[in-house]
Amino acid sequence: MFGLKLLLFLLMSCAPGVLAAPSQAPMQVPETSGIGAKQKLQGRFLHITDMHPDLYYKADASQKSACHRRKPKKARPRSGYYGMPYSDCDSPLTLTNFTLDYLDKEWSKEIDFVVWTGDNARHDNDRKRPRTTNEIYMLNRAMAKRMEEVFLSKGIPVIPTIGNNDVWPHNIMLPGPNSVTFEFSSIWRNLIPFESYQVFQRGGYFSVEVVPDQLAVVSLNTMYLYDSNKAVGGCEQSDPEDPGNLQFDWLEVQLERFRRRGMQVWLSGHVPPSADNFFPDCFVRYTELSLRYQDTILGHLYGHMNADHFFFLDAEHVRSKRDRNASTSDTFGEPHAEGKKKNRLLYNALLKDFDDLPKAKRNSTYDDYGVVNVSPSVVPSPYLPSFRIFAYNTTGTPYVPAMQAARSSCDDADGRDAWWCGMAKPWHANPESPSRTNRLWTPLGYAQYYLPDLDSANKKHAPKVKLEYLTFSRRALHPSSGSEQAEAAWHPIPLRHLPKSLRNATMTDKGSKYVPYGLADLTIGSWVDLGRRLAAGTEAKLRKRFRRFMYMGGEGA
Repeated sequence: MFGLKLLLFLLMSCAPGVLAAPSQAPMQVPETSGIGAKQKLQGRFLHITDMHPDLYYKADASQKSACHRRKPKKARPRSGYYGMPYSDCDSPLTLTNFTLDYLDKEWSKEIDFVVWTGDNARHDNDRKRPRTTNEIYMLNRAMAKRMEEVFLSKGIPVIPTIGNNDVWPHNIMLPGPNSVTFEFSSIWRNLIPFESYQVFQRGGYFSVEVVPDQLAVVSLNTMYLYDSNKAVGGCEQSDPEDPGNLQFDWLEVQLERFRRRGMQVWLSGHVPPSADNFFPDCFVRYTELSLRYQDTILGHLYGHMNADHFFFLDAEHVRSKRDRNASTSDTFGEPHAEGKKKNRLLYNALLKDFDDLPKAKRNSTYDDYGVVNVSPSVVPSPYLPSFRIFAYNTTGTPYVPAMQAARSSCDDADGRDAWWCGMAKPWHANPESPSRTNRLWTPLGYAQYYLPDLDSANKKHAPKVKLEYLTFSRRALHPSSGSEQAEAAWHPIPLRHLPKSLRNATMTDKGSKYVPYGLADLTIGSWVDLGRRLAAGTEAKLRKRFRRFMYMGGEGA
């Protein structure tokens, strides 16, 4: 029965040509640096995560049954045709297909690449229908073919990631090479560059040059860093063959190679790199590498948490043995709290974290920080389905990294006895790099879209995709306002994807609810400034909106 359902799903969701989709190909390099020139780059990309399709989902079912059965009949609320918001149920195929069909129709011509950060199988939350390895792989294969149909067939690179629910049992992945890495190398055969196959089959990670010789995306396998995976050692110094250590050794080589070539890089993965999620030594290694190559890394894109938020990687986590060995509750609340409970703790923990940021000074430096962006999910558990469109700068002069030695990670006395200090490798941070100054490849902002009326949608009335908020300032939405070519000029978010109140350059207060942050760009300094504003508490409306966006009106908002 299951095989028949999946075959029907594949036949309904995949076009005939998808089975022979072309292999991953990078975007073409623009011949000029001007946005107005004819070029393929659109200056935008999609981040989508945690779709969790569920073949057993039924409408009018109870949440207690994981939306798989109609008993108990008196249970309220009941599952809807497109999903059950604010619940523990996974996504019906109607929702995943609707989302990808919408992206195909409305966004596939507007973006350059897709960062797809895992969890493409249902949760193991129904004892009467336990998950199987075959089901997980078949769901991932079906979702991969849909991504090939929607994006890869149009020449748009897709960079996937293994999620903690993409393996069986969930959270557990043995050191590779193993059946998981071999299976996903087959499932993603058109998405992984040929030269990365051997590395992927060993560890489940790889990199893609989405713009040759200029811009790359690294897909990390966070299963080997996640402290819920008890099948690995957690990057312990005494075990250089630990899969987490091998992954960081590989990442270090990748970042050094990209830097020497003058390229910029996005790091992506499923489980966010926090002290609450990663093994302590893995967290320190990730933070140290991220800050050592701050002038090469544009940002960090993750999923898994199902709640919209951002946080900072801080050099203090590397320098101080106290921070290295501290309880994970110091950073993001109660350790190993799950689901809604963890998300309720998250807001206050983040404000506390932001309050620890140093006060702004005239000559403030941001050498010690990196910014992790965690996107909410497509699955309406525990909030509402969503996806995120990032805009980035395709103009200006490239950043040329300095090749001379920079400051060492062991310059501070507190860190001299740390195990990585024997290497005494330089840290590369520069205020002129794209992560710090708006120039070529700098992230400019993102638009968050969601489905707020999911519970009222039905077979005859599909849900509507609406803008939830933007990080941009009003002025940044209309960079060419006042010019004769303003209407035809490039906009970070195409005007047709904005509500009417934001489409005109002379916007009124009517559209202010969509632009609460007013960030000029997504450089590290902009994020630190927002963190300080949230911590200060002097802007009550800002805090209220930040919390509402995090929980999308659900529990905790």
